[in-house]
Amino acid sequence: MPLVYGELRKVAARHFRRETPGNTLQSTALVHEAYLKLVDQRRVQWQDREHFFAVAAQIIRRILVDHSRKRKTAKRGSGEPKLLFDDAIGLPGRANSDLVALDDAMTELAKADPRQAQIVELRFFGGLSVEATADFLGISPATVKRDWVVAKAWLFRQLSRG
Repeated sequence: MPLVYGELRKVAARHFRRETPGNTLQSTALVHEAYLKLVDQRRVQWQDREHFFAVAAQIIRRILVDHSRKRKTAKRGSGEPKLLFDDAIGLPGRANSDLVALDDAMTELAKADPRQAQIVELRFFGGLSVEATADFLGISPATVKRDWVVAKAWLFRQLSRG
């Protein structure tokens, strides 16, 4: 676990660089909470590094979305930090959207194309490379790249609507 702790910190730092100032959840707290949840995964048979980071991506997503929902409930949406979709997700125009809207859009994407939603989760929330994502899913890097482009366009369209 000490080896992956540094990687988790990098993933968390990348997420917080994309957020506007004023977020009460800090990267260290995110990593610690994710770490505790990962350590508590007793029934998971870790297959490899990619499997670990796939589970970590799901946990990080849940923590960030839950935190965002709690802030919205507490403040009724006022001052809610927006997630900046910069080069990491590559959406044009640096569109802003909150994590709850992203989570809702990803839930809809998962209904339409579960693999594309999983690719977004692995790449965006888990920080996996195209190659690592392809290895984990058992598909070619070209398929990951193609699905990544389509999923980003789909999410951009969904987030632009609402």
